[in-house]
Amino acid sequence: MSPLNDHPRGDRVIISVLGKDRVGIIAAVAGVLSAANVNILDISQTILQEYFAMILVADMGNSNADLESLKEKLSVLGTELGLRIDAQHVDVFNYMHRL
Repeated sequence: MSPLNDHPRGDRVIISVLGKDRVGIIAAVAGVLSAANVNILDISQTILQEYFAMILVADMGNSNADLESLKEKLSVLGTELGLRIDAQHVDVFNYMHRL
């Protein structure tokens, strides 16, 4: 079974990170998630010329934060690093990106 199927769907969030590449982006985002006890289930990142793009799926089932406070913490981090960081519940993400 894949890691995505081992966790209840209702606890999953999609986090996207976009901006100019720099050292420490993944570590900083992972630090915010770790502090909130959010588990990263899957992650993909790439560099497009000088731009960093990352999307990750995370499980908030054991988190000590709710989605709104996590979004705020990630937004503050994004401002500090000059990035755009968004977090959405998996159902909202799927609804917005349906074909």
